[in-house]
Amino acid sequence: MTPGENSPSTPEDDDPFGYLYADGQARGAQPPSGGYGYPNSVSRVRSVGERTYGGQQAQSGVPQQQGTYGQPNAHYQAPETLPGGAPTSRQPAQTPARGGPNTKGLLIGAIAVVAAVVIGISIAMLNDNGDDNKSGNQAGASPTQSQTSKPSPSGSGSAAPGELPKTDASALQLGPGVTKASDIKGAKAQGGTYVTGFNHVGATVTWTINDLEKAGSYRLYVRYGIPGVDANATLVVNNKVDPRPMSMKNFGGGTPAGDWEKGWKTTWSNVNLNKGANTIQIACNDGNQCNANLDQLWLVKG
Repeated sequence: MTPGENSPSTPEDDDPFGYLYADGQARGAQPPSGGYGYPNSVSRVRSVGERTYGGQQAQSGVPQQQGTYGQPNAHYQAPETLPGGAPTSRQPAQTPARGGPNTKGLLIGAIAVVAAVVIGISIAMLNDNGDDNKSGNQAGASPTQSQTSKPSPSGSGSAAPGELPKTDASALQLGPGVTKASDIKGAKAQGGTYVTGFNHVGATVTWTINDLEKAGSYRLYVRYGIPGVDANATLVVNNKVDPRPMSMKNFGGGTPAGDWEKGWKTTWSNVNLNKGANTIQIACNDGNQCNANLDQLWLVKG
């Protein structure tokens, strides 16, 4: 608008908010019909107590029924019922993974411990059975002429109650030309000694038994050593000569000729003894091959 132009518009008409001021109201300014100065505004001037819900008009002064707590409101429309609303299917909630104990590893460890315990118990039981079997075999074994190990004699003509007498080279009575030595290894007599110098006619060793508990038949065991060559001797019991020579052979044939250290063997002969005192003598007489060393003597019930 140019100066001096007589326009039908007035300042109050140009100012959309003129109706808010006293001078604008005096000039006749009116608020716009759209509400709050904006055409087609959603706000409308209504009487107090009048409001519509979903196209229905509530009567003024009549209280609207309120939905019970926890129950859906009758005027509520779910978003999924509206065009473009949320989908109707409910997605399962994603539960974050939580780290827990490694139960698989613990189970494997427990199984391994149980298996180790079972294996240990089985091995211990097998070893015990093996020891029992060995003990039973040893207890039930009977001496033979080829055996090379026997109980160590006590070196005395007396025995403890319930035991049979035994002796060794350290306690034998030696005849002419017979001596003791210990230079050859393997003797089981006390101090590793043995009787040597037996290889000549007239050589004797004598064992005197003082208190044999019972009379009867016994086996006399003699441990001897030879240089890989058979030998024999004469057995005299209570001054009676046994017509059968006592054999001292190279049993097993495993001793090389001349090897005294590997030539330790065991032989036995049957003897009849009296209750109480008895005398057992091993002699080298004519016709005997006496190239042998003597180590131990003991009795076994025959």
